[in-house]
Amino acid sequence: MVGVAVFVIAADVISKSIVVAKMADHPPIRLLGGLLTITLTRNGGAAFSIGTSMTIVFTAIALGVIVYILRAARNLRSIGWAVALGLLLGGATGNLIDRIFRAPAPFQGHVVDWIELPHWPVFNLADSSICCAGVLVVLLAVPPAAVLTGLMLRDPGARLEAP
Repeated sequence: MVGVAVFVIAADVISKSIVVAKMADHPPIRLLGGLLTITLTRNGGAAFSIGTSMTIVFTAIALGVIVYILRAARNLRSIGWAVALGLLLGGATGNLIDRIFRAPAPFQGHVVDWIELPHWPVFNLADSSICCAGVLVVLLAVPPAAVLTGLMLRDPGARLEAP
């Protein structure tokens, strides 16, 4: 779990540092025919720039999530859950670093976002890591046979039996 988190944090911090250094006075860079655009934005809110006046609240929530994950890590018995929590821990920490150390003030900083896809808000590697963690948590929480057979949709209380 810690290895995944450290990798995510490093990739996020390095990528944001490069984008801030190179894109500050540069127009957006369109790649792959506009499928991917590299653009520098700063987000004081949560996902999709929701709650831009509540930066301190999001900082506190991120701190709580990080503390919870670190406490829960002692009970992990699954590689899948370790990876999922590592992705979540790394993503939350990556964005928290921005909130603590970036302008306009300590613990109220704006998160650097730089990846833009068509019809989607601008995001960063930490955001991607958090989303991947969410998908992995859902996959780990739902029994694979139930998904394959559609059993969960027909009868949530039913038990799986061998054919």
